[in-house]
Amino acid sequence: MKIFSAQQMRMADEATIQSQKITSLELMEHAATKVFNFIHKRLQGAPIVIHVFCGLGNNGGDGLVISRLLVEHGYTVKVYIVNFSDNRSKEFLANYDRLKEIAKEWPLQIKSEDDFPEIKSNDIVIDAIFGIGLSRPLLPWVILLIKHINSSRCFVISVDVPSGLYADKTPDDPQGVVFANITITFQTPKLIFFLPQTGMYTQDLEVIDIGLNQNYLQQQPAIAELISKNEIVPLYRARNKYSHKGTFGHSIIVGGSYGKIGSVVLATKAALRTGAGLITAYMPECGYDIIQTTVPEAMVITDDDDELSEIRFDFEPTAVAIGVGLGTSEKTIKAFKEFLKENTSQLVIDADGINIVSKHPELLENLKENTILTPHPKELQRLIGEWNDDFEKIEKTKLFSQKHHCIIIIKGANSMVIYGDRVYINTSGNPGMATAGSGDVLTGIITGLLSQGYDPLQATVFGVYLHGSAGDIVALKTGFESLIASDIVSNIGLAFLELFKTPESRKD
Repeated sequence: MKIFSAQQMRMADEATIQSQKITSLELMEHAATKVFNFIHKRLQGAPIVIHVFCGLGNNGGDGLVISRLLVEHGYTVKVYIVNFSDNRSKEFLANYDRLKEIAKEWPLQIKSEDDFPEIKSNDIVIDAIFGIGLSRPLLPWVILLIKHINSSRCFVISVDVPSGLYADKTPDDPQGVVFANITITFQTPKLIFFLPQTGMYTQDLEVIDIGLNQNYLQQQPAIAELISKNEIVPLYRARNKYSHKGTFGHSIIVGGSYGKIGSVVLATKAALRTGAGLITAYMPECGYDIIQTTVPEAMVITDDDDELSEIRFDFEPTAVAIGVGLGTSEKTIKAFKEFLKENTSQLVIDADGINIVSKHPELLENLKENTILTPHPKELQRLIGEWNDDFEKIEKTKLFSQKHHCIIIIKGANSMVIYGDRVYINTSGNPGMATAGSGDVLTGIITGLLSQGYDPLQATVFGVYLHGSAGDIVALKTGFESLIASDIVSNIGLAFLELFKTPESRKD
């Protein structure tokens, strides 16, 4: 699913108005009615007080339409105009007049802290103050109003985006943003719903189709792509009945050092569970007995030391993953440098492999095109430098990817795959996956997909989703706290099966 900028969404509105020959007021009525329908379906006329806070622009206009429809359906509605400016949109003014015609009580004006209404914890608030169009800092008393709403601890529904959020930067005051239980957003998700510094303001997200011009949306380049099951299923490659293990490639997992052999075990198992035909673990001699015992399906090549001092093999692997548990001793760094100069296979670099590259940036010149880098946040920082906010982090990662022709994963609650100027946002996964070894499993999964012939971008996007899906399956059984990396490996097969499950037929 495409994600667009605020400007693109405004242009989509214009394209819809022109193509459907409707007015902006009619489009607002249609969109706000969809929000009302969502709310009404769930409340079913419940005798509850609903406070609607409306700004002075089109988001406020949406709020006024919703208020009118709630009143018409018998709800107890209190409407407030957040009077922070002398400017009002024409759509706001038209809907303000429509509401006054039917309301028993006219909307109350809020101009300062003295006007703040009492909100009880069992009331509902509908936030329609700013929406996606916020472009300047909030007045101090408006920030206090938002804090007042948040402190009420009532159920909050935000229209389009929680008020106080910008579309393209972090809030000026982290407390000056509405914390929404549900955000009902129009047509497509917004980037801010998936970033750590802005996503926390929305507990649940509902995307409603308001019928914007599909030709325009299809032709517009997205600022990001949201990756869910629908986007992943077409990437899957079914196995031919007459294939054999050689069909699915021979991959090598290079890594491990004394005390860190487990990372190689996890990555090797994950690559096998993902479907690699053959796997060789290349590691120090101290890991030989461990890997042969824990992963009997794998072949093993060892160095005669507790750390890798050379990385050489006498065959051409389909894919190589390097870095898990590798260590950063001088002899290992030397071996890593020599390996990069000679490597011609598809490559995944993780953990200490990334740390070595960060300390020796000249090695970036030796990376095979479309090498996949899987850093955790601190490793990413070592690669691209510090950033001020999530938006700058994405931009710096895009520049790094473009410069070095590589694919980078920004790990997190919604892991992102960056490829040039393209951004893919993953939707699977859960907080329980923030656990030791989870990244090693991801490296193995991506390597297993590369081994089977998936191209690097497909392998990365598919791998990140599959990793998260396996973690979600585990969390349903164990909860977040008890989830461990080995559990993710054990459920990779179920994650594949989950791709092709359909909702069960409703039983009468």
